[in-house]
Amino acid sequence: RSHGFSSQLTDEQAIKTTNMAFPGGVLLLLLLSSVLAIGNVKLASSSTFEIDYKNDCFAKDGKPFRYVSGSIHYSRIPRVYWVDRLQKMYMAGLNAIQTYVPWNYHEALPKQYNFTGDRDLEHFLQLAHDIGFLVILRPGPYICAEWEMGGLPAWLLKKNDIVLRSSDADYINAVDQWMGTLLPKIKPFLYQNGGPIITVQVENEYGSYFACDYNYLRHLTKLFRSHLGDEVVLFTTDGADQGYLKCGALQGLYATVDFGPGGNVTKAFSAQRHAEPRGPLVNSEFYTGWLDHWGEHHSVVNKDAVAKSLNEILALGANVNLYMFIGGTNFGYWNGANSPYAPQPTSYDYDAPLTEAGDLTDKYFLIRDVIRMYKNVPDGPPPPTTPKFAYGAVKMKMLKTVASALDMLSFSGPVKSIYPLTFIDMKQHFGFMLYRTKLPKDCSKPTPLSSPLNGVHDRGYVTVDGVPQGILERDKCLSINITGAAGSEVDILVENMGRINYGKYINDFKGLVSNLTLGSDTLSNWLIYSLSIDEVVSKGFFWKGSHGRNVFSHSAKLTTPAFYGGSFSIPSGIPDLPQDTYIHFPDWRKGQVWINGFNLGRYWPARGPQVTLYVPAHILRTDAPNNITVLELVSAPCDSGTCTVEFVDTPILNATVSHPALKHKMFDKGDLA
Repeated sequence: RSHGFSSQLTDEQAIKTTNMAFPGGVLLLLLLSSVLAIGNVKLASSSTFEIDYKNDCFAKDGKPFRYVSGSIHYSRIPRVYWVDRLQKMYMAGLNAIQTYVPWNYHEALPKQYNFTGDRDLEHFLQLAHDIGFLVILRPGPYICAEWEMGGLPAWLLKKNDIVLRSSDADYINAVDQWMGTLLPKIKPFLYQNGGPIITVQVENEYGSYFACDYNYLRHLTKLFRSHLGDEVVLFTTDGADQGYLKCGALQGLYATVDFGPGGNVTKAFSAQRHAEPRGPLVNSEFYTGWLDHWGEHHSVVNKDAVAKSLNEILALGANVNLYMFIGGTNFGYWNGANSPYAPQPTSYDYDAPLTEAGDLTDKYFLIRDVIRMYKNVPDGPPPPTTPKFAYGAVKMKMLKTVASALDMLSFSGPVKSIYPLTFIDMKQHFGFMLYRTKLPKDCSKPTPLSSPLNGVHDRGYVTVDGVPQGILERDKCLSINITGAAGSEVDILVENMGRINYGKYINDFKGLVSNLTLGSDTLSNWLIYSLSIDEVVSKGFFWKGSHGRNVFSHSAKLTTPAFYGGSFSIPSGIPDLPQDTYIHFPDWRKGQVWINGFNLGRYWPARGPQVTLYVPAHILRTDAPNNITVLELVSAPCDSGTCTVEFVDTPILNATVSHPALKHKMFDKGDLA
């Protein structure tokens, strides 16, 4: 086909790259594609992609076309691994990929845009194009995706009563500005302009949202058309039920559906046919696995069930996108949550054909076999699974308690307020804040500290004069008993565990969002500290100062929230190091972990099902010690235990959950709201 880019890899060349030595082949292709990206884009007027209503299919360059696509989220995979993952997808027989654009990943603060490094969307699209893929782009503005706030930036909540995903004027103004930055970057990559993008989704599963604001969808349609032109195919995606399509479909946008394996494929597509009597059948999210929540069993979807339903979809001549083909990782604070409040873990493995770390699975090869029945699959093996290395145990030591490090962590110092302020009030979006007040009365006998309006969003770690008292938790624990003398210092370290990404409660405020009571009295006169933990860790401040005061323990084996550090060296003389690994937390309970300043994410083996965290090799170094910083929130094993973390070569994502939380149904998004 003619793409119009000044230079490109042919499909044959892309296939040959899979035989390169790794990681050298990755580096070579990255270098080549960076050179290609410099080339000017020329209009290729002969390139067309449209809907053929007469023949119920897509038409690419005037010929019938069907895509077999897989979802990959560039925001969940380190840039250095984009080529490896894309090549594995290509070698499975896919001819397209689908990806989301998380708004909050690129505009963390208003009008401060970041498209560099792991956020270099244009480079990702260029790589996909070079390898031979077409692209289905889902730019939102809302994406769901089990991603923090469904991709919407938290700063939208500065307007307390904003109605997200609606015609609310403030929301629309922000969307217009964002799309005015994003969509012009996308336009050169449209298929009509010689690029890989064949279809663009408008919004996402809007039929599942309470607002049902057709004017909002109309506005987005006009906005997308104004930036991308009239030729690009715009589409919507909703659950395979007429009830979802009622508010999700709109004239001028091609309606598609999503559904998982095990059901009646013909019946599922009949919902799409109700909205689109003619045109291609499209399942935009065919679920190869399913999402996890902390405290629930790890989702596993039988590979034979996936293969059977995929075969049925392809036998109908339908287009399909496998969601996910590789899930990846919610590094840092990027995980989302569902309601009643149930945050997702750091791993977004999804039981997908490629694991979180890009490993090949039996499901991968079975899917490839099904695809081979309907289209040509490239000859040769896919790139091999990347090697993993068990670096072993690393001794940790206490660095500072959070309380003793406040001067270091809170750049601007405390804000005084009669009643608690939220994260948004404090202009902080992620991580942790500390709320401090004094006991207004003597509590020599256990006295209930309560959040009567369920206002601890999401977990509050309570100490009195440095002694841990217990944990308040959204929807789960709204009251604990505390003791202390009048005038004692009460600290509540509040953790934002990730904003809700689906349903009507996505306007998810964090912190103490309502008053706390002590017995019958409302607590007041707070000092509120915004904490810049990531900046402090990345600059190595904990490693330069002296150690803080002791970590106090509690009869329930709780310890004061504190930072712990350790380091290990990787021998430089051994070839092919560093390699990927997984970090394990024996006898640690819950917290956050950084390696060399990179925020890996949350660990919570005490609740599961995820026990180990994926550590990509690119954050490790061989020329200097690797520094590990752990913020343990509940109970560190350092008084009586080994006080170590351990690097292992095998992940544990399916640990037994002894008391599962609310169990969500697989493939039923209505159950997530």
